Amino acid sequence: MAKSGSTISTVAERYAGSLYELAAEANVVAQVEKDLARFDALLQGSEDLKRLIESPVFSSEDQLKAISAIADKAKIGGITGNFLRVVAANRRLFAIPGIIRAFAQIAAEARGEVVADVVSAHELTAAQQTELKAALKGVAGKDVTIKLTVDPSLLGGVVVKLGSRQIDTSLKTKLASLKLALKEVG
Repeated sequence: MAKSGSTISTVAERYAGSLYELAAEANVVAQVEKDLARFDALLQGSEDLKRLIESPVFSSEDQLKAISAIADKAKIGGITGNFLRVVAANRRLFAIPGIIRAFAQIAAEARGEVVADVVSAHELTAAQQTELKAALKGVAGKDVTIKLTVDPSLLGGVVVKLGSRQIDTSLKTKLASLKLALKEVG
């Protein structure tokens, strides 16, 4: 059963909102953020885990057992561990990546920050990240938290998504624009 993008984001936002309320009530928002980031790192590093989350072939019992074992092994307990188990039991694992993004955004907004998704051609140094945060703070008018992803296909530069804005200074995009311009001339 395929899910549309808007259905996933609606489910993700609802689950993330509920998780944030629970975490705020228990005063463990920072811990839940760390646990979700660790789970996201596991997800990004494992094709098998991605398949488990995305595939409707696995039963809810199988997903629950697998998520429980992964959470226990990764020492993701408390509210986050229980939350992952509930999501698995409710057959909503497909929404986990969206839930993680939505939770980070809700937590950042609660702290008066805005989250910027940054994709760069290579890992940014601490100095580059600090400089980028300062520049984005000037644009956003708030403190900025950077979620960094590396994509070597960009060749150089960065792509920044800040709210509804996207700033693309990647070499890949500049070359594509140049190629298009040359086709129009010739």
